[in-house]
Amino acid sequence: MTVTQTLAKFITGLNDASNIPEWVTEKAKLCLINGYGIGLASFNTPYARVAAQAAANLDGERSDGATILVNGKRSSLFGAVISNCALFHGRAQEDASGAAHLGAILIPLLTAAAETGRMPLDRLLSALIAGYEIGGLFEKTYAGKTTPAGLRASPLYGVLAAAAAAAYAMKLNQEQTAAALANAASFAGGILQSFADGTDEWRYQLGMTAHQGWVAAELARAGSISAPHAIEGRSGFVRAFARVDCNLDEVLGQLGHTWFIDRVVFKPYPVCAFNQTPVNAALSLKERLQGRPLSRVVVRMNPYETGYAGMDSRGPFHSISGTLMSIPFCIARTLQYGVPTLADMTVYDDEAVNQLIEKTELVSDESVPSLSCIIEAYIEGENEPVVEKLNMTTTDYNYNRSQVMELIRRVCSEVGVDPKSCEAIERFADAPHEEGLGTVLGQFANLRETAAAK
Repeated sequence: MTVTQTLAKFITGLNDASNIPEWVTEKAKLCLINGYGIGLASFNTPYARVAAQAAANLDGERSDGATILVNGKRSSLFGAVISNCALFHGRAQEDASGAAHLGAILIPLLTAAAETGRMPLDRLLSALIAGYEIGGLFEKTYAGKTTPAGLRASPLYGVLAAAAAAAYAMKLNQEQTAAALANAASFAGGILQSFADGTDEWRYQLGMTAHQGWVAAELARAGSISAPHAIEGRSGFVRAFARVDCNLDEVLGQLGHTWFIDRVVFKPYPVCAFNQTPVNAALSLKERLQGRPLSRVVVRMNPYETGYAGMDSRGPFHSISGTLMSIPFCIARTLQYGVPTLADMTVYDDEAVNQLIEKTELVSDESVPSLSCIIEAYIEGENEPVVEKLNMTTTDYNYNRSQVMELIRRVCSEVGVDPKSCEAIERFADAPHEEGLGTVLGQFANLRETAAAK
């Protein structure tokens, strides 16, 4: 069997619920809760409105379409997902599977599919799992090679995830599902330069990725003839992007044994996934410093993280896209003011923060594990630094239900979202087909009404 055929066998096998462990289904529910919760908390970010305007210019309104959550209008599936993915990506606080943000691709896509009758809600959780598994498998296996080359993991692996979820949602057979994945491999791409330049293209990559994944499945359902060796072939996905031979045993032997949704983590702060631990370390360091002035700050992190586009930026900053990526900015802002909020990411001219950034040196250190950091803070007039060493793993950010609920209540309260909305999306996640999609859509409608009343 080819890679796409083997993947398709796994995806269609999810039709048998006994093939999915209970804890995997619970994790999918947590991903839904977090996804919708972060989407609610991102309501006032501008990116979804930009995408909504573009969608209106392209496809207009459609009475039978899917809801654009920031304005309540209905448009095509493409129109809804390009805006709603940008919304769920608005705080940069969506879930992360390694370097890929699969939830902000899959959840808006499947929501729009359900609203337009393209997927029954009783398939939502398993479709979500299919997407996380396929996207997560390839991200874990190859992101270490593709990310340093300037390719962004979210659109690169997310299109495979979206095609897998769409194929399951559409109830495609094994042959059609393999074709959907092959089509998606041909549509994959996405670069990282916008992070280095502090611009917003990355905000819209996820919606494009979701749409391409759905189109890949629609083409397969319509009968597309698609490359059987799209993944492992000489000119296939792996060789084209990772520049290595496809190790079939490595890629396929893990399916159904290692559940990649377990790698999905949740972000406590509205900054890049790689900045979560530095912020935590800076919070601890701030308490220890007790306001004493600093002459120098040295930050040591893994080269994979310091080498990611935008992470070493020192400004000047002109957008949230720049500040949330910058290690020096996030550490300086945290040392100065404590727990960072989304509003903090919009302050570009704070003199105290900018002065501390100038005193901050970022060092790539292979001895520092991923998701870890060492901060050495030199106090004025003292020779020995105050050192904060924080080693964390994905387990530390792999929250249980109470932690996820605490997270979304906190970020929603930050922007004035009613706590009852968090309870409503939890009810939906527990029983989508019983609760009904109106429960989720209604929470965004409430936000629109509140905004209109101001």
